Amino acid sequence: MTVRRRFASVNEAQCVACGSCIKVCPKEAIHVPNGVSAIVDLLKCVGCGLCAKECPASVIEIKVHQEESMKEQVKG
Repeated sequence: MTVRRRFASVNEAQCVACGSCIKVCPKEAIHVPNGVSAIVDLLKCVGCGLCAKECPASVIEIKVHQEESMKEQVKG
C-alpha cells in the first residue's frame, strides 16, 4: 500500500518573508527565522494549502510525497 503525504514547500530564494503564511497556518508549522525566508516544519505541516493560497508572492506550493507503508517495506 502506498501512503501519500501532502506538505507545503517554500521557494526560499523568492520568499519575501511577509509572514502571511504564518498567520493562516492552523498547525503553526511555518516560521520566518531572522526575517529572511519562510521555513516549513514538515513534522507539523498537514498540507492543507492555506499558506499557498495566502502567499502574495506565490512561492509556496503543496507537494505530495508517496512512500510504501512499513508493511510493504518489510514484505519487500
